[in-house]
Amino acid sequence: MTTAYDPFGVPGPGQTPVPGQRRPPLDPLLSLPDHPSGEWATASRRPAPSRAIGHPRPARRDSGPYLPSGSGGAPYPVVAEPVEGRRRSRLGPILVVLALLGGTGFMAWRLERADSQLTSRLAAAQQRETALTARAERLEQQLAGVFDPEAISSSVLPSVFRVRAGDFTGTAFSIGDAAGADKANLLTNYHVIEQVWKSGDREVFLERGKDRVAATIVRVNEGEDLALLRANREIAGLASAPGTVKPGQQVVVVGAPLGLEDTVTTGVVSATRAGGGPSLQFDAPINPGNSGGPVVNSSDQVIGVATAKARDAEGIGLAVPIKTACDAFKIC
Repeated sequence: MTTAYDPFGVPGPGQTPVPGQRRPPLDPLLSLPDHPSGEWATASRRPAPSRAIGHPRPARRDSGPYLPSGSGGAPYPVVAEPVEGRRRSRLGPILVVLALLGGTGFMAWRLERADSQLTSRLAAAQQRETALTARAERLEQQLAGVFDPEAISSSVLPSVFRVRAGDFTGTAFSIGDAAGADKANLLTNYHVIEQVWKSGDREVFLERGKDRVAATIVRVNEGEDLALLRANREIAGLASAPGTVKPGQQVVVVGAPLGLEDTVTTGVVSATRAGGGPSLQFDAPINPGNSGGPVVNSSDQVIGVATAKARDAEGIGLAVPIKTACDAFKIC
């Protein structure tokens, strides 16, 4: 066997190895056949480091920048080293600030829009409330004008009495509150108390159930067929209607026809008649004994004093307007 000195300490065939210069360890990255440094590159022959370092595995050509292969093989992707001292981008903070400003503006817009919607809803609610209030007031007015004979009768009857004057009976009712303490003014027809008046007597009696009250004839008006009575007792007075009576108004007539006290009939004002004598015409049934009774509207107010009915006819009653009586005796 021969002795061979291999600069790298590797003997040839049939040679005895002689220690020599130790082969430097192979770098697997530099030992690939197609590496630009060659298969047996040594440390002294390695190229200077570059800012682009080859990658040991082939990669797709469309995945990024590549380092060309020295042996014509597949290129390798380049991994760029970070550049020291590179300034950080200022775009990020600017975008954050812009995003915050945009978010703040958006929230302000939403709040303003919500406030506007709330204001509109409140205004609409107020309008609905106003409309409902007006409607309720109209309904109250309509209900106030509803004709309720039962309620009217309950309110009026305590103020109405049967009058007994000698051989005649009729009706009288308390009116107003001008009589003074413990006294009451009552209206009736003159023809009801005519016999007593002409006889020189002045006393008549007011009857209602078991209640009997003495009353005095104070004044009479023959032309209007009216008489004023005064009782020494407090009796609730009815109110007189202040407005103009119109045809079609519903009325209740209270009296004692044929001596039957607390009798109620209903009807409407048929017409108003001008000229002397009674001027209100109504169709509520009346009979002898109703004379002097009140004709009352839907507001419990007296519009007239029932006086007569047409003979040989139905539904034609006559009354003296309450204004005529009030003006004649100054009691309303």
